[in-house]
This record gives sequence, C-alpha cells and structure tokens, in this order.
Amino acid sequence: MTYDMRVERLIEATQEEVFDAFVDADAMKEWYKLEPGWTTSIESYDPRVGGTTSITFGGEERYREDVAYTDIDRPHRIVYTETMRRLEDASGSMVTTVVVTFEAQGEKTLVVLEQLGFESAERRDAHQGGWPQFLARLDGYLADRRAA
Repeated sequence: MTYDMRVERLIEATQEEVFDAFVDADAMKEWYKLEPGWTTSIESYDPRVGGTTSITFGGEERYREDVAYTDIDRPHRIVYTETMRRLEDASGSMVTTVVVTFEAQGEKTLVVLEQLGFESAERRDAHQGGWPQFLARLDGYLADRRAA
C-alpha cells in the first residue's frame, strides 16, 4: 500500500507565468527558501522530458531533491519522479511521483499538486506541510515580480 497527498493553491498570475516560475532555475532559488537562513543551490537543471534537475536546499537541516521529468505539457502539466533525502541521513531517501497541473481561472491559476507513492502515512504527513509553504512562496515570488 502507498499513500498520496494533494495540495491546491490559487495563485494570482497567469497559467504561463506560474508554470514558467515553477520550472525556472532562478525563480526556484527564491521560492525554495522557506525560512530566513535557508539557501538553495541547483547543481543540474534540465526541465524537459528525460531531463533531470538536482536541488539542495534548507537551513540547519539540508535536503537534496533529484527530479527526473517524465511528462511536460507547458503550461498545463508537469510530471516527475522525485528522490528526496536529508543530507544528514542518507538512509532516509524516498522516491515518489509528483504531478502538478496548472489550471487557468481567468487571470489566476489553480495549482494542483499531487505527490504519489509515499511508503507510509507518517512520511506523507511529514511532507504535507512543506508543499503549501513552497506554493505560498511561489505565489509571493510572482506577486513581487508583478509589483516591480
């Protein structure tokens, strides 16, 4: 048995703007910073079907996320396999599938993110709080760009 999660957020930006910021390396460096003192580095970046992206992020606890893109339909959908691990504990890695859809709603976009295949409810629940924060940061990043 596996466990899944779903997170939604309505973002005040067009579908194209949200999609592009979700996969743009410079944007990711900003919206991956959840707390003061967090840093984000992107070791590889190739957002295309068959491509991979590797990101290291965090503060005192550091994480590495390795992404392998399996489906990209700009500006509607991204699907990728994610291998996530805490750098302090290499034995704690996990592999899930992430499906992100971007649904235009006028000048806004509903982002629906599903992360599939957690091996336990505890692991799923540990990630449940992260994605809403990341999507809030993505929304804030786009708001800052509109205000500039």
